Amino acid sequence: MLSKREKVAYGLGDTASNIIFQTVMLFLTFFYTDIFGISPAIVGTMFLLVRLIDAVTDPLMGALADNTHSRYGQYRPYLLWLALPFAFCSVLAFTTPEFSDTGKVWYAFTTYTLLMLAYTAINIPYSALGGVLTANPNERVSVQSYRFVFGMLGGLIVTACTLPLVQFFGQGDQAKGYQWTIAAMSLLGLMLFLLCFAGTKERVQAPAGQKLTLKSSLQTLWHNDQWRVLCVAALLLLTGMVLRNTLAIYYVKYYLAREDLISSFMTLGMIGNIAGVALASYLASKVDKVKAYIGLQLIAAVLCALGFFIRPEQLYLAFALHFFWCFFLQMATPLLWAKMADTVDYGHVKTGLRVTGLVYSSIVFFIKLGLAIGGALAGWLLAWYGYQAGQVQSADTLNGLLLSFTLWPALCSVLVAVVMTRYRLTNQRVQQVSAQLASKD
Repeated sequence: MLSKREKVAYGLGDTASNIIFQTVMLFLTFFYTDIFGISPAIVGTMFLLVRLIDAVTDPLMGALADNTHSRYGQYRPYLLWLALPFAFCSVLAFTTPEFSDTGKVWYAFTTYTLLMLAYTAINIPYSALGGVLTANPNERVSVQSYRFVFGMLGGLIVTACTLPLVQFFGQGDQAKGYQWTIAAMSLLGLMLFLLCFAGTKERVQAPAGQKLTLKSSLQTLWHNDQWRVLCVAALLLLTGMVLRNTLAIYYVKYYLAREDLISSFMTLGMIGNIAGVALASYLASKVDKVKAYIGLQLIAAVLCALGFFIRPEQLYLAFALHFFWCFFLQMATPLLWAKMADTVDYGHVKTGLRVTGLVYSSIVFFIKLGLAIGGALAGWLLAWYGYQAGQVQSADTLNGLLLSFTLWPALCSVLVAVVMTRYRLTNQRVQQVSAQLASKD
């Protein structure tokens, strides 16, 4: 059994990650279009192009972590080595130099790429660390529940504090306000990564004498059929989630016509996230993890689709549906990440090799690909429906915004549920895999 102290320490690492992840997901598109002055279509395309770079860097980072051997372990040292570069790149991405329109695009592309590279380099080892803290399948759900409770606290900091801090630091200059806000949040994130490093310990080790090349690692990965299921599910999940979350600020500002409630709307959603992930461990103790995950996706789909029928004056209903969508969708998140560790064990039994870092890095790649596609779709859909930054939007634009905020994300959740019907690592099968690994030790 892991101590609560170690689970909290591990969770603080996700608080640090989410301070940037949630800022990118919730505010970066708006920052680029309305503060930096880049067209939404270009922003969407830029998000997608950077993911092509991740197609190379994510598996390389996973393989590098799997082959790292230091006195601190395989995965923990990256938290120590990369906390400062990650914070620095975060500030650069939210800095607005006085360039030409073309120069702005190149600056945004370069700094966003650097930010995503830094995120890859620190977040993949951090994610893999969660798979080696314990070999107990039930404890893994608990670890991931702690992780995402604290991760969503990072998101809560972002939703509750970003706009007030932008106003405080900027005093009317939003560009300056965003820069100093991200600087303050990045400093906090740096300290939390260091606490995570100091408070955790790696316990699950690769087989003695295991030597991996990138080729052998990738071959091992491909033979893991359950890994392939999780990759597709992660891609669809994040596409829908990010599409909705990216458009949330536009939905409140333009469709609900209540710009003053943007922070309240997103903060309420983050509270729903926290409540959902906090209950994931309890749910997993009562219901098979696979059945629970599929059911939660379908519930989230229904709640999201119902939002299409909400009128702008029905503020309480709009807020309530967003809260419960966040609650049920995020209750599934710790279950997904616990499945990743189970998939590592399954692959170990099936192939005799353990590629923890590569499993996590490849699934994280599909998560980030979903992040990019969701962000790109948001930008493209805004452009398609005729969005004009800072202006009164047409009826067609508002209707398109509503459709994109509700029905398309709902469809993604339905597709995730369909894909997960092919996932075979039920609670009973996971226990069998765990017993097989224990017999080899």
